[in-house]
Amino acid sequence: MPSISLKGNAMPQSPIRKLVPFAEAAKKNGTKVFHLNIGQPDIKTPQVALDAVKNNAIEVLSYARSEGSEVYREKLAAYYNQHDIAVGANNIIATTGGSEALLFTIGSITDPGDEIIIPEPFYANYNGFSTASGVKVVPVISKIEDNFALPAIEEFEKLITPKTKAILICNPGNPTGYLYSQEEIEKLKQIVLKHDLFLIADEVYREFAYDGEKHNSVMALEGLENHAIMIDSVSKRYSMCGARIGCIVSKNNEFINTAIKFAQARLSPPTYALLASEAALDTPQSYFNEVIEEYQDRRNTLIEELNKIEGVRVANPKGAFYCIAELPVEDAEDFAQWILEKFNDRNETVMVAPAGGFYSTPGEGKNQVRIAYVLNKQDLIRCVEILKNALTAYKQ
Repeated sequence: MPSISLKGNAMPQSPIRKLVPFAEAAKKNGTKVFHLNIGQPDIKTPQVALDAVKNNAIEVLSYARSEGSEVYREKLAAYYNQHDIAVGANNIIATTGGSEALLFTIGSITDPGDEIIIPEPFYANYNGFSTASGVKVVPVISKIEDNFALPAIEEFEKLITPKTKAILICNPGNPTGYLYSQEEIEKLKQIVLKHDLFLIADEVYREFAYDGEKHNSVMALEGLENHAIMIDSVSKRYSMCGARIGCIVSKNNEFINTAIKFAQARLSPPTYALLASEAALDTPQSYFNEVIEEYQDRRNTLIEELNKIEGVRVANPKGAFYCIAELPVEDAEDFAQWILEKFNDRNETVMVAPAGGFYSTPGEGKNQVRIAYVLNKQDLIRCVEILKNALTAYKQ
């Protein structure tokens, strides 16, 4: 039998999706499963985006430009300019989701064996993207007891080698919900300038900042024109995960021209999804105000309820719609599978994402789970009740 590649064998499973077979089996057995494992918002997609697909007069569904239509990129640039990010359409490449944007970025700036420093826990697919590109993730561990704040700059400097090409952050963070301060972003600016590195910021949750806090983009910093790369997406902002439209934004012309070659190799982003994304940019601010208020209420409800469970410790997220909870168990993955496979409370159970898959350091996050608060408040209260009862039963 022909052998599978070393790269293929090294590709990690998604901690977000790996337990899906157990959830499906539970559903077939009549158990209702509340999905806290995946960042799929239940917020309605703006009608203007849906109507753009439904009511268009396209007769030939043709290729889009490899970098996305000029109209879309100009409109997107105008959106960024409203948020103090001075870019033009030529600074933007539309991609098939934020995932492709990350793959194109890593492919454009690294060679096999190069290194990217990432504060962990981090979005699990960073491991997969790096493995696919032959790149080594070098983690800097942030701690739940510090609310996952950025580690000291000295910790980054210790890890920089001739192979280091970039520092990658997610702001606000997935899976932690951590929102980087202006001071932290400035510190990262100084370190990438000092060592001539790229600073990649995954800002797909940039609209979701709570408690009156402000999101600080790397693209708004002066002096980083040749170093800053922003990853963005319509998935979370407009509750359009299925559209699969993301983008790369950078003022580094050499980088953009390189990334376009990757975009040309895959031909183009999906035309209908580009139409929907272009129309979504007309969504009024009132939509975001309501959504942010809703998520903030959900966060408050979830954290309050989790803190009532003895032995559970939870970080308080300031953005996105995730939190990391530390459970009184030795192996959160075993617990997450058990709660689907062998437990239900009045024919209901919950699905969470084991947090070990959001680390690259072996053994870290073993007793943690990521919870996505993408359900309404009453369902979240019920989910925590189920979780509490499950922990009691699991110990026994």
